[in-house]
Amino acid sequence: METLEIIKATTREDLAKVFAIRRTVFVDEQNCPPEIEYANEEESVHFLALSGQQPCAACRWRKTDLGYKLERFAVLKDFRGKGIGGALVSTVLADLPADAHYVYLNSQVDAVGLYAKFGFETEGEEFEEAGIKHYKMVKRF
Repeated sequence: METLEIIKATTREDLAKVFAIRRTVFVDEQNCPPEIEYANEEESVHFLALSGQQPCAACRWRKTDLGYKLERFAVLKDFRGKGIGGALVSTVLADLPADAHYVYLNSQVDAVGLYAKFGFETEGEEFEEAGIKHYKMVKRF
């Protein structure tokens, strides 16, 4: 694998790459409605993963009334299975503010194992969001 770099996406150019990755993974591949996929963008902190210089993955976090929510982890098909998702989770967790004592996410069922490696535990019943089965997961500190 080429060198992996994960950056905060703050420029319009980098954010366009983030949104393109998410459109490919969530809207095109998983048929997520665009109006759901692109909610809460302004209050989110976005990340872009680059393999070599090629955009390959993205995610974000945002502060909510409950705590800090990790969201929109998307890895392009050609880059899956190479540890990029785990690198994103690690980077995002390290970026959260010091007061982030309640960290949670909604994991697609097939990604539960990835988040469990970082101390997240499922909470509650399986639910469906945008036609995809999920579990709420919470990180215990």
